[in-house]
Amino acid sequence: MKPGWIKNYFCAIKFFSALTFLFFAYTADAQYKNVRVDRPGTRDAEEVSISINPVKPEFLAAGANLNYFFSSSNNGLVWTQSSMQSAFGVWGDPCLLYDGLSNLYFVHLSYPPPAVGSWIDRIVVQKSTDNGLTWNSGIGVGLNPPKQQDKAWLGVDLSSQKYKNNLYLAWTQFDKYGSNSPQDSSVILFSRSTDQGINWSSPVRVSDRAGDCLDSDSTDEGAVPCVGPNGEVYLSWAGPLGIMFDKSTDGGVTFGKDIYVTDQPGGWDFNVAGIFRCNGLPVTACDTSHSVYRGNIYILWSDQRNGETNTDVFLIKSTDGGNTWGKTVKVNNDNSDTQQFFPWMAIDQTTGFIYVVFYDRRNTMHAATDVYLARSSDGGDSFQNFKISDSSFTPDASIFFGDYTNIAAYKGRIYPIWMRMDVGSLSIWTAPLSDSDLVTSVSGLNPSVNNFELMQNYPNPFNPATKLSFVIGHSSFVSLKVYDVLGREIETIVNEEKPTGIYRVDFDGSKLASGIYFYRIEAGEFIQTRKMLLIK
Repeated sequence: MKPGWIKNYFCAIKFFSALTFLFFAYTADAQYKNVRVDRPGTRDAEEVSISINPVKPEFLAAGANLNYFFSSSNNGLVWTQSSMQSAFGVWGDPCLLYDGLSNLYFVHLSYPPPAVGSWIDRIVVQKSTDNGLTWNSGIGVGLNPPKQQDKAWLGVDLSSQKYKNNLYLAWTQFDKYGSNSPQDSSVILFSRSTDQGINWSSPVRVSDRAGDCLDSDSTDEGAVPCVGPNGEVYLSWAGPLGIMFDKSTDGGVTFGKDIYVTDQPGGWDFNVAGIFRCNGLPVTACDTSHSVYRGNIYILWSDQRNGETNTDVFLIKSTDGGNTWGKTVKVNNDNSDTQQFFPWMAIDQTTGFIYVVFYDRRNTMHAATDVYLARSSDGGDSFQNFKISDSSFTPDASIFFGDYTNIAAYKGRIYPIWMRMDVGSLSIWTAPLSDSDLVTSVSGLNPSVNNFELMQNYPNPFNPATKLSFVIGHSSFVSLKVYDVLGREIETIVNEEKPTGIYRVDFDGSKLASGIYFYRIEAGEFIQTRKMLLIK
């Protein structure tokens, strides 16, 4: 005789045709609205950046390789697209940023004609005063031939009285990009503008220890400047010594001695299946809100300390101006041995909440990839995770996917931006969110608040294997079993005490016949059953 719970499920199935069942197995309602940023047919757009106009927050600006500019005047629901031009050329690594006066800046690499210069010979900063409708031709920063200037990022002071609206630019200078000669090195350089991008200071060297020029683990790279409550300038980078940090207390005129932050096991340049190249370069941010976390400095990165097939996202913070650093916190809250990579971080400076966007494979097979958002409301001590992409996609390592994602947040509005690849074609997407969307989301289960859930297996239908995921709200003895339609036990997958967390386990159906199966979890008083379909 079938158990009662099997009988009820089996009877219900009789009301659906096989076609209807397959439809529901393959489709699911998107939790968050995904909006395409680029136009269909756009070619090879990747490496994205996004910024919110603090004067008119309904205006957003975004960019992508090599020379794409996107703008929205309605909170990211509809986007326009154009191409950037400059006398110095436009050659990727875009960074978009608004200052507090509604000026918009587009930072990128150079590739001028031979009569003007050479490939990546300077960092270019272009400016718009009308939300990107028109641009100046750009200012070249850091020209120092034959050295090459790469991987720049821009920061702005929006809070201090003395340095408000100062612009801060940091990047990597290569003696000779790609050189393996020990005579060639890489260093982190810095320049500032005190007149809204019209003039820039002569670059100063920040990194005390030089790296190599191979654009890999021992190269000094990844400087992202941010600003503290009193105008302090902070930045970190990765290189031969791990993740390093330095600061300026005089508005970027001078910097001190480098401070070691943490190791980055496996380096910042690592392999992820389906990705042409993947890096875990650090992102630095400082809380200038009036929350209890004001002044906290955060550094975000990813690495493979847990194995080459288990990349994770990590955060570390300082509460004393970067002099000392606390414990490392894992941002992705799964307990699976899967890949989480390409993270970026933003702080909503009106609340002090931290938001992180990253790619995630906790619920997929092989190289299939989702996009997740992590949220912290407790100063980076813990994170909730939310799946924000409405469907998975599979990147192809033969096509360059870019080096980074991005995210912006302001007044409770959050705008992650990312690349996805479908049938070898790249596209750019965002999910316009509010913090209240996340708080009320049923998919954003936080195990620390007593939630349990048995998730739908993926893929479903499957052949021959699938993944079973579940959330344990507090430490419990967990039993997870698979049954056939007659209620006969096929396999016990889990039968042990489990601490709080999100788990994923494999189920191999290679020895089973095609058909409907059930998997059932019991954890304390929590019991839930789901069905899955094996098709051979």
